[in-house]
Amino acid sequence: MDFIEALKDRNALLFWFGVVNLLAAVVLLLASYLKPVEFQNTSAWHKPIKFALSTAILSISLAWYQGYLPVGKGLSVANWVIVVPLAFEVVYIAWQAARGEASHYNQSSPFYSFMFSMMALAATIATIAIGYIGGQFFMAPLDGVPNHYVWAIRLGFILFVIFSFEGFVMGAHMSHTVGAPDGGKGLPFLNWSIRHGDLRIAHFVGMRALQVLPILAWYLLKNTALTLTVAIGYALLAGFILMMALRGQALLKV
Repeated sequence: MDFIEALKDRNALLFWFGVVNLLAAVVLLLASYLKPVEFQNTSAWHKPIKFALSTAILSISLAWYQGYLPVGKGLSVANWVIVVPLAFEVVYIAWQAARGEASHYNQSSPFYSFMFSMMALAATIATIAIGYIGGQFFMAPLDGVPNHYVWAIRLGFILFVIFSFEGFVMGAHMSHTVGAPDGGKGLPFLNWSIRHGDLRIAHFVGMRALQVLPILAWYLLKNTALTLTVAIGYALLAGFILMMALRGQALLKV
């Protein structure tokens, strides 16, 4: 409970946005049982559940990190610039899932093409705002915050932004699978391809640096040089996973 109260104090908007997305994930999970919908050989509900969970984790992380930064109008604006586009994405993806229709790469009508473009724009705007917040960790005074932890946060933001924009690689391919059409055999729930390259894996791994690196630095590494070394290794791992996907090679071939 102390953590929850501290999180609300650090950034109420992002805290409650995270809570709403967690609740949305639960509702979508229930919907997957009450109203099963299939899309590309799996439950159509898996995608909005994953997006809602990912958005919740991101929101809670950003709320926590901003507790180290001086309160300012720029951060307040950035928070809304994150919340509104991401809310739009989750709602549209869930709406399309309920109808058994594709949200991404859907060019079957002018309306769907427009909405896909709007999702790309929403993701871009939100990522730029997140990058702005990350930039504050290079400029704002951070007295009392351990140096290794600060660098973990900084590098987490950098990798998040880079691998968030990797979404444009998927957009250029108009699919996330390389070497076969989307919808092939994949891991349970995650649906990552186990037969071909899948661009979503590097996207996921790279963006999770925003949580993984600070947690490792705070609880395990406790050293700036070691944190930088692990961050470089993490970046190389995410890059290697991306290169495998671009070659059409499955990361976890079964």
